[in-house]
Amino acid sequence: MSDAPVISAKRFIAGAVCPACSEMDKIQMWNVDGVPNRECVACGYADTLDERGNSVPKELPTRVNISALKPKASNPKVQTVQFFPNPKLKKPTE
Repeated sequence: MSDAPVISAKRFIAGAVCPACSEMDKIQMWNVDGVPNRECVACGYADTLDERGNSVPKELPTRVNISALKPKASNPKVQTVQFFPNPKLKKPTE
């Protein structure tokens, strides 16, 4: 038995308005393993719906979850510099 997800055919939803760009009749819907998905062909907005038809928000990209996805490559031209205090510039004592 295959572990491939079961995906239904994409279909346009008449009268549906995109929540992002407010275009009408640009929403496509399809199911992946029984989970409804929708996408706007005008602006690219996409989300997943729950069993009641409400949008399930995706995790917002933050510095915490993005750095885990793609680590930064080190720049070979960058060097660390350490500063030492100048002994001739001492503060006068009272």
